[in-house]
Amino acid sequence: MKKVTVATVWLDGCSGCHMSLIDMDERLLELAEHIDIVYSPLVDMKDFPEHVDVAIVEGAVSSSEDFEKIHKIRAHTGILVALGDCAVAANVPAMRNPFKVQDIEARAYLENVDLQPQVPDQVVPKLRPYVRPIHEIVKVDVFVQGCPPSADTIYYVITELVAGRQPDLINRTRPGA
Repeated sequence: MKKVTVATVWLDGCSGCHMSLIDMDERLLELAEHIDIVYSPLVDMKDFPEHVDVAIVEGAVSSSEDFEKIHKIRAHTGILVALGDCAVAANVPAMRNPFKVQDIEARAYLENVDLQPQVPDQVVPKLRPYVRPIHEIVKVDVFVQGCPPSADTIYYVITELVAGRQPDLINRTRPGA
């Protein structure tokens, strides 16, 4: 049986969803019999593959880099999973939305700096005017709420997708839990 190719991606968030993924412990070994991790911050792949069966994306879209990355992921992915409240609803990263980007940059790079205050124009990705959940940018196939979702929930989602089923998350998730 051919393994399902899986990518995990981290946009603007805290990495808590990836920590829950790792919390599956020995179940990761069971999953390894059915999936092949082809891209992840947990492995040393630099470029997103040409085709991935399932991409599990945590975090919101808040920068030019996130925006470009999520479009590339969607274009090269069969099933896109929004993992966690940041991906589903923009959550904590969206707390900056009431403020103008220029004001945020001034506070971070000019007002709170003693040496060489300057707003970076290289290396640091440009902030978008508003932080958005993934589904406002590209089509999402599966929404997994939680901050972070539990290891049990993530395991359930992956095993359902590997089996070719749409996960029924009605009684398994809720925002913030």
